[in-house]
Amino acid sequence: MAFFDKLDSIMREDPGKRGLIPSLPANPVAELNEALDGTKRVILLTGFPIRLADDKYIGETDGPLGTANIAASLEKMGVDILPLTDDEGFKPFTAALKTVGCKTTPVLIPAINTDEFIRQQLDEFNPTHVITLERPGKARDGHYHNMRGNIIDDMLADTTIIIEEAKKRGITTISVGDGGNEIGMGALREAIEAHVPHGEVICASECAQVSLVSGVSNWWGWGISALLSLKHGKNLLPDKELEMDMIKAVVAAGSVDGCTKENVITVDNLSMEVHLDILNKVRAALAEELG
Repeated sequence: MAFFDKLDSIMREDPGKRGLIPSLPANPVAELNEALDGTKRVILLTGFPIRLADDKYIGETDGPLGTANIAASLEKMGVDILPLTDDEGFKPFTAALKTVGCKTTPVLIPAINTDEFIRQQLDEFNPTHVITLERPGKARDGHYHNMRGNIIDDMLADTTIIIEEAKKRGITTISVGDGGNEIGMGALREAIEAHVPHGEVICASECAQVSLVSGVSNWWGWGISALLSLKHGKNLLPDKELEMDMIKAVVAAGSVDGCTKENVITVDNLSMEVHLDILNKVRAALAEELG
């Protein structure tokens, strides 16, 4: 399908030159589209912590926006959602969901007894799908790492079991990343270790059924929303004004750019003009497909 190729091409733009995308084959968009069939109840997991100069930490701007866009699209389709994040990302994710118009608010992941909490959510909510976007994954050494290879275990709740526990229950797992240290990216290990700085250290060990990479993880929020739009027969994507409102709300909630650590309206050291250009391309491709 031509639209799948267009969408993949847009997602694979790499203005930040992260190094991973050129080494990878095309994103499995057709497989993703099929995996999104039968969405009835979806757990959404995001939140990547950034350590600040005063040793405090907060969630970055990559993650809440993209996940909120998926959440809003699912709600408009009548799908039940359960957004999850931990303390560092709770306020930014809450702000993003509220701004995009979601009725559902995030559930806070506890820092202790986290495995028990994850299993409980899977059993009680009984999701058909688990979607993770820009959420740290645990490497082979048993630790979580940032892109510089530093261990960040102290900054987040240990949610690594969600992929394997979901698989045990027959739940579809979809994961999005842009650097290889995100949960679910283990299926791309060979390319991550060969082409990403510190890749052999930071590569996540968990393997989602569908692993997606983009120049910035948030972008697959639009990509997945575009595919849901085709299934719904209606454009579910945000416009640029709403996207600007969301980034402003997330920053006002304390979120920082993951690359610069600054509390400004940028994502991965890219201006909003760059991100909105990607959104416009996705919107144009979807409009053409919807006719």
